[in-house]
Amino acid sequence: MTRIFAKTKLLESQIDEYLNHTSQVGLLFLEAIKDYLEGRLEEFESRRQQVGELENHADELRRDIKRQLYAETLIPESRGDVLGILENTDEVISAAKVTLTQVSAEHPDIPDELDADFLELADYGNRAVQELVMGIRAFFRTAAVTDFVHKVSFWEKEADTVAERLRRRIFAMDAELACKIHRGSFVRHIDTVADEAEDVSERLSISAIKRSI
Repeated sequence: MTRIFAKTKLLESQIDEYLNHTSQVGLLFLEAIKDYLEGRLEEFESRRQQVGELENHADELRRDIKRQLYAETLIPESRGDVLGILENTDEVISAAKVTLTQVSAEHPDIPDELDADFLELADYGNRAVQELVMGIRAFFRTAAVTDFVHKVSFWEKEADTVAERLRRRIFAMDAELACKIHRGSFVRHIDTVADEAEDVSERLSISAIKRSI
């Protein structure tokens, strides 16, 4: 199995930067949710804005990478896999941004007794993102991706378990139905980050198998 970027150092550095942004978004997402739950709204908004800026820069990098791959006919044998992985990874970044934007716009009322579960859900989403990033780096450097894909799947399932527990707790509480539905919608939003990470990891696994044949 050959190294994808053996002769394309600039492209490699740009993809590394793109993955750095993805990792940073995962970390900021977790810290922003923590800030919101603990009532640090200014800090929350600051992190939300940072996620938006990272998304914009990541989009620029992805477009430049795409241009190089086609205009300069770089790595034609792996071009589709590289673009597919990056474009799917963009959905992870978007999921984090959309979730934080929804929180900012709608200000969900989260009771203190649910804070730990919401934070755990966000934490598992971030862990899935970090494992995904390491798996993509491994793919580009010809290392095995199986362990990383497995860990992404593990954290996604853990997130699903927490999300189900949260929804059950929310709808068992003494509150207006509209309030329960509103809180439940944010469970789904936060859970989406781990879901998107798993989707990309599945694409990554298929690409790695193709390269090994």
